[in-house]
Amino acid sequence: MLKLAVVQMQCSENKEENVAKAIARVAEAAGHGAQVICLQELFATPYPCQSEDHSRFAWAEPIPGPTSDRLAAAAAEHGVVVVGSLFERRAPGLYHNTAAVYDVDGSIAGLYRKMHIPDDPLYYEKFYFTPGDLGFRSIGTSKAHIGPCVCWDQWYPEAARLTALAGAEVLFYPTAIGWLPDEKDTYGPSQHSAWETMMRSHAIANGLFVAAANRIGKEGEIEFWGGSFIADPYGNLLAKASHDKEEILYADCQLDLIDTARTHWPFLRDRRIDAYEDLLKRYRD
Repeated sequence: MLKLAVVQMQCSENKEENVAKAIARVAEAAGHGAQVICLQELFATPYPCQSEDHSRFAWAEPIPGPTSDRLAAAAAEHGVVVVGSLFERRAPGLYHNTAAVYDVDGSIAGLYRKMHIPDDPLYYEKFYFTPGDLGFRSIGTSKAHIGPCVCWDQWYPEAARLTALAGAEVLFYPTAIGWLPDEKDTYGPSQHSAWETMMRSHAIANGLFVAAANRIGKEGEIEFWGGSFIADPYGNLLAKASHDKEEILYADCQLDLIDTARTHWPFLRDRRIDAYEDLLKRYRD
């Protein structure tokens, strides 16, 4: 049995305060028996991409660096696996939105750099982040095979499928998503429903566990909608957070259920890999 924890929290303008809170949440989750703990997207700072502001590149850090070192130390201190999303400064002028996975001894098990980079109102990520170049990965740890993706990746079945095919048992989505002020009343419920439904469908189609860690609170013009959750390979919700409270979600995940789900619903067996060449085209005319 694998016990997962997903941390949902609100971020302030104070980076040290945010990092300290996240480290405290890791300790709390470990104290409740969690073995793998996932933090939300870019947990160390306010969400930086609501405008194109060159000064915010100063929020980035190398990996290893001060914040990632604290994640590593927390993993080692509590003997847990930690998934943390970081604003990575890879080189001058080269920045990524990166999920780092730390094993129980504090060693870095692997990195995933966000592959799909949005450019939408208040989500101007293409200004900040270079698309990932590590591919879709399963990162082996002493507790489970971790499949980290990040936020906008969650809308792409191709990303979930390739991560599953790499051997992931749990697909994690550190996330920063919320409502825009002029859309919530009209579209808010359907937007949130689509977000949750999409990831639960990944759990079903790939026969694995899915965990999404979102933030809460108002930052600038975005009201982050929380709603973090953990789903099993049948898409059932094992745990779900509120829209407006800081919470730690827990779920006991029987990894043997992956094989059960995949043999009863043999989607991987019946894939027609000989007929999918057109997926490599932008559009089929």
